[in-house]
Amino acid sequence: MTKISLNVANTLPKDGLSGCFVGRIRLPGPDGGPTPVLVADDGVFDLSGVSPTLAGLLAMDDPAAAAQNGKGTHLGDVDTILANSAHQDSDAGRPCFLAPADLQALKACGVTFVRSMLERVIEEQAKGDPDQATEIRKAITAEIGQSLADVVPGSDEAARIKAVLTERGLWSQYLEVGIGPDAEVFTKSQPMAAVGTGAEIGIHPKSTWNNPEPEVVLAIAPSGTIVGACLGNDVNLRDFEGRSALLLGKAKDNRGSCAVGPFIRLFDDGFNLDHVRAMEVSLSVTGADGFELQGQSSIAEISRDLGDLAAYACGAHNQFPDGLLLFTGTMFAPTEDRDAPGQGFTHHLGDIVTIANPLLGSLTNQINHTDKIPPWTFGIGALMKNLAGRGLL
Repeated sequence: MTKISLNVANTLPKDGLSGCFVGRIRLPGPDGGPTPVLVADDGVFDLSGVSPTLAGLLAMDDPAAAAQNGKGTHLGDVDTILANSAHQDSDAGRPCFLAPADLQALKACGVTFVRSMLERVIEEQAKGDPDQATEIRKAITAEIGQSLADVVPGSDEAARIKAVLTERGLWSQYLEVGIGPDAEVFTKSQPMAAVGTGAEIGIHPKSTWNNPEPEVVLAIAPSGTIVGACLGNDVNLRDFEGRSALLLGKAKDNRGSCAVGPFIRLFDDGFNLDHVRAMEVSLSVTGADGFELQGQSSIAEISRDLGDLAAYACGAHNQFPDGLLLFTGTMFAPTEDRDAPGQGFTHHLGDIVTIANPLLGSLTNQINHTDKIPPWTFGIGALMKNLAGRGLL
């Protein structure tokens, strides 16, 4: 099975690390542990003197300034630590990059693009059976596909379309959250459970229809302010969710099923939310069987503004004292046949998945079954014990 190889050339943004990038590394040894870091062209620098957690750093009034001004001990060069990160499950004796998230909640928005919304309707109609997907896709797209592209969620036009589709027997819970007044926001994973670049990502061994979901992830402070962004893979089991929306947790939250990284780019004078709104996010899947898949998502085609999604998730009705990372949804739902005509795409073990954007870099992971990935054992309690033992609390 082909192994991941990580380096500066295939991971960093197009213009290098000219902005303010923060992340986490695992320092080896008895006195080591998860450590927030500044990732810069001249190396990786300890930020534990500013905050022992990344969540704490992102909660500061100006996280970018705090990170730049609090640059501590040089911990290594970026290229070496990236190389280590491709083997993080097998070699704990070297520093490697972790997911740039610790105490933050890990939430996700669903059905925020018309294309993926229609694919969710297809999953529902097919009851999770990929053999039925092609014909259902043709029928639904012919009936409603074009009429939804420019509909503003929650608008009078959306209400009118809902009435028409209900009469035709085509209304769906996915259309409800796609163009209705309320967005879908669900718990993607537990705090501390996300994996970073180079790690394996998990597919349940009973799933026969699944795919990656390339997304932009917003870093949101406890105040509700968006302070930065990174890339994410909202790994999805289409057959599980298609059988029942009540299986969303089983479809979305499994060992290794939440990948974020490679780093969080903090907002500063040269990078803000408008840059994120204009992003194109690319996806590539390379299989050991020679299969290759390419895709592209344009954030400009999102049906709900990024600021609105953040406000909906974190506002008057819900707070996150440690902040949150919010997946913003994907327009990419692969339909290209892989194993048999009409069955569409599904992962194979060993697939290498890369999600990339020129301003954020590349997030690369490899597919394995959830029961083959090493168990997740280092939670919040373990982190607090570790930080206390290192004199950081």
